[in-house]
This record gives sequence, structure tokens and C-alpha cells, in this order.
Amino acid sequence: MKAMILAAGRGERMRPLTDHTPKPLLQAGGKPLIVWHLERLAAAGFADVVINHAHLGAQIEAALGAGSQFGLHIRYSAEPAGALETAGGIAQAMALLGAAPFLVINGDTFCDWDVAQAPRIAATMGGDLAHLVLVPNPEHHSKGDFVLNHGRVSVDNATDSSLQHNDSNESVRPELVEGQLMQGKCGSTGSPRTVTRLLERPAKLTFSGTGIYRPELFAAIAPGSRAKLAPLLVEAMNADRVGGSRHNGRWIDVGTPERLAALDAELVRLG
Repeated sequence: MKAMILAAGRGERMRPLTDHTPKPLLQAGGKPLIVWHLERLAAAGFADVVINHAHLGAQIEAALGAGSQFGLHIRYSAEPAGALETAGGIAQAMALLGAAPFLVINGDTFCDWDVAQAPRIAATMGGDLAHLVLVPNPEHHSKGDFVLNHGRVSVDNATDSSLQHNDSNESVRPELVEGQLMQGKCGSTGSPRTVTRLLERPAKLTFSGTGIYRPELFAAIAPGSRAKLAPLLVEAMNADRVGGSRHNGRWIDVGTPERLAALDAELVRLG
């Protein structure tokens, strides 16, 4: 199974650190962020990795080379300075990724999800176009992205906008629903069946940036085109072709200098 690491972002929120260094090469715990991913992939038995790049991409190629130092074979997908967005970048790299399902990881995250699970998940995807790894919502993204319900991922279109959801990863708090039922905000009947349905409605989780995809998901995107990933995923979700799983372990969106410094301090402390 092949893996792709997304490394083409400009890293605007990380400036001035990214003015002269591409974000995936910023260090935490004594090594570049992207190296943590490469080492985990190699340890899990992956051999072929594709890395896309745009901003200061030559530095990434110079630092990582062909991947032999990690026991990997790395190939690069160069993008124009403006980058192609996530889906566009993946579509651009399809010639390197092949015709089988592949793993994609955001290069600016730190995550201890076991990538060795990916081949097994790919083998059991059936007709799904994607399998997303979702995580509990961090403070800076408390509303989450998608709903995970019995292994299926959706956009939560059925959510009643009059209901107050908490920003954790629990179901809607019973006291809030009961209070709104008493105020007549949850329908005219307030029947036990309605209450149960509302209480069991899961809250949203955050997409970790790690996913397993079939090439068909990107078939309509011409190489070199800019395209976002979210609309493709939503379309597939609406067709019930996206599965998912929840990861409760370590995950950090290293999107600011402060988060990078906190991660670095933690990794140094853990040795």
C-alpha cells in the first residue's frame, strides 16, 4: 500500500518560521515534523511514499532525498507556487499513487494513530470511496467537522438548528434537550421517541487529516487543477460512501508557533 504526505501548504499561520523553512521541516522533539510520519510509515511496513510540495519544496527534497535513510522509496509531486489545494494535490499525484486505495496524511500534524491499520481498512472498504480518521475536537476547533455514527461518516445534515450542542464529543446533553422540549423548541409533540432520537444524535468530531482513499474519488479532477477535498467528501457522504473510525490517542494540528513550541517541549520531556 502506498502513502502520501501532504506538504504543499504555505504555512501562513506559522510565519515568520515558514518564511525560510517549509512547515513540514519545522522541528519538534529534535526532528522535522515530516520525519515523525516517515518513521512511523517505515516501522509499519510501508515502502513507497509520495510527498507533494510547493513552498520551498526544494528544501524538502534536499532534506529527505530518495528516502533510503528511512528505509523508504520517496517520490515527489511538485506543485506551482500557489499550490493546488488538498484534492488538487492528490489528483496531481495520482500517476505516482496507482490504482489501489492509498493512505494520505497531513504533513503538519502530529499523530500516533497506528498506520499499520491502513491496509486492513483498505481491504474492507467495500464500495466506500474514503475512510476518515476522526479525533476529539481540540479547543481551537470545538465545533468539529463530521459526524461518526456506527462506522459511517456524515455531515450531520439532519441536525435541528434549534438544538444546542455542546462542543465536546458526547451526545447532546440531556438537560439541554429536556429544557428545550419544555420550551416547545423540539417539535409539537415532545414524544418519548423524539426525545430518544435527539439524545442519541452524535456530536461532530474533527477530521485528523489522515484518510484512506480510492482513486475514483479524484477521477473528475484534471491534473493541475485546484480543488478542495471537503466538497468531494461531502458528495461521497451524501451517497453513503464514506466510512470512518475514531482515534482517541495523540493528535495535534501544528498550525501555530505556539502549538509547535508546546509539542516540542512535550516531546523533549518524554525523551
